[in-house]
Amino acid sequence: MQAYIIRRVLALVPTLIFASLIVFVTVRLIPGDIIDLMLSSNDIGADKKSREQLEAALGLDQPVVSQYFRWVGAILFEGSLGKSLWQNTPVMEEILHRLPITFELGIMALIVALVVGIPIGVYSAVSQDTIGDYVTRSFAILALALPGFWVGTLVMVFPSIWWGWSPEVKFTPFSQDPLKNLAQMAIPALILGKAFSAVTMRLTRTMMLEVMRQDYIRTALAKGLAPRTTIIRHALRNALIPVVTLVGLQAPVLFGGAVIMEQIFVIPGMGLLLLEAVGQRDYPIITGVFLIVGVAVVFINLLVDLSYGLLDPKVRYR
Repeated sequence: MQAYIIRRVLALVPTLIFASLIVFVTVRLIPGDIIDLMLSSNDIGADKKSREQLEAALGLDQPVVSQYFRWVGAILFEGSLGKSLWQNTPVMEEILHRLPITFELGIMALIVALVVGIPIGVYSAVSQDTIGDYVTRSFAILALALPGFWVGTLVMVFPSIWWGWSPEVKFTPFSQDPLKNLAQMAIPALILGKAFSAVTMRLTRTMMLEVMRQDYIRTALAKGLAPRTTIIRHALRNALIPVVTLVGLQAPVLFGGAVIMEQIFVIPGMGLLLLEAVGQRDYPIITGVFLIVGVAVVFINLLVDLSYGLLDPKVRYR
């Protein structure tokens, strides 16, 4: 197991290098120039400097290749993602302040998706071609068809018009008031996990139908094993392997949805930080956010691979 983990971690190094290169170059292709933004923002410090002096002060006068290797060198040898071009604050400090909020939103959305999707998927498979099966499948299609940003906008606008109520927009940290924080994050998490729960439900149903037709399931039932035990202990355990794979694949999708939810519900997480940085062309923050998200996605998929051995005894790591 240890040798397998070491090999997988080493294999991730080229992936992270390639991802960092793509992110660094792509960010520079965003239309607009931060120098023009600074010069047009009536900033006193920017007005006193010429364009060349400002570029030199921000380190943007060097070739992109030199900027990339300087950025990578700072990460490897200093553990630094640079400083914000606008606030002149460390990027790592900004990210570490926002990361727990986005992580909390993502975990809550994932819990919603799994708690709702897996049981309903199992029920739909066991009750195949019944009214309950048709109803659950219809709700899954509806959840997939309704865009999250549209549902979030409706939740913010129409309750305030009809009942004079709207979700709290002043964010309360978990450390300050856990119950109020969870209540505030519940609605965005439900909306964010809506589509994922529908996908999880449909995949669980499909895999359960396939597994329940296997010979060992029929043998267990023929020997008198209780149907509930057969479904939970034998059928569901084997059907969960593709669902676990789906969790790894949905990790970047959850972050993309978190960007939208944080914008709609004014949640000061990494998504809101990213949108503000894109608007200001703050390259270090944009590259830092994408790099952290990329590292998180890579290691989530590593954990998914390691979890296969817990679900399927036939899986061996060498």
